[in-house]
Amino acid sequence: MKILITNDDGYQAKGIGVLVEIMKQFGDVTVIAPKKHQSGMSMAVSLGFKPIAYKDFGHFNPNPFTGGHEDSAVWSYVDATPASCVKFGLNTIFLDNFPDVVVSGINHGSNAATASCYSGTLGAAEEAALNGIPAIGVSLDTIHPDADFSAIKEYFGDIFRSLMEDYPDKYGVYYNVNFPNIPASDIKGVRSSVQGMGRWIKEFKVWDPDTYKKYGITPELLGQKSTPEVEEGEELYMMVGEFMDDERNGIRADHKLMGNGYVSITAHNVDCTDYQEHDRLIRLDKDYR
Repeated sequence: MKILITNDDGYQAKGIGVLVEIMKQFGDVTVIAPKKHQSGMSMAVSLGFKPIAYKDFGHFNPNPFTGGHEDSAVWSYVDATPASCVKFGLNTIFLDNFPDVVVSGINHGSNAATASCYSGTLGAAEEAALNGIPAIGVSLDTIHPDADFSAIKEYFGDIFRSLMEDYPDKYGVYYNVNFPNIPASDIKGVRSSVQGMGRWIKEFKVWDPDTYKKYGITPELLGQKSTPEVEEGEELYMMVGEFMDDERNGIRADHKLMGNGYVSITAHNVDCTDYQEHDRLIRLDKDYR
């Protein structure tokens, strides 16, 4: 099995290093990840005349958490969005023979509920699905750089195996797997879920580089500066919102299941058509000459 791995936290994040170690048991692993942190990019691509840097490490693992040595996986980075990393792989390394699966993650932070709409992790999976390639995004509900991924190490191999053994013969499907941030022994099980609903409020706060200090996260770690340059008259803000749950969510909402100690698996599709609404709008069909 040929496996392409990417993420949105960058090639040096702990999560992708752990994911590579998990996935080696299933086949030949190729890593093409963003050079820098790319959260919130969804399916954005790096267009235009902007130079895009690519670096091939070969079989040397450059990940500071799991690497520093020769590796069976092939590592590289692209200074671009997660979806662009997948595009780069499909247009270069895998040009004549697509990978059998793309796995994106392990994301540092939940991609459940409406976070999935913004996720660069899932944007990469969606790019794969758009090209007819099975794809899975996997996330852990903590943003800590040195997160404990032991539960994912224990459970994701079996989850991956089950999804691939029964992957649907249907265009556009990709999976969103979310783990609660609890010890493996406390996980109650794995459940099929639906995308939870909700929105963020109070999203823009005055710039404060110490906001995530308690998690060990600095602006530099995210590719930013602690004291960004500003033009005269500018004020600096940052997006640090609070999630407001939707009262219509049922017990199968992905974030609800995670909150109750379950691993959630949500099936997404690149086809965003609301077919029920499409059928209703057919009454508006008109011909113009």
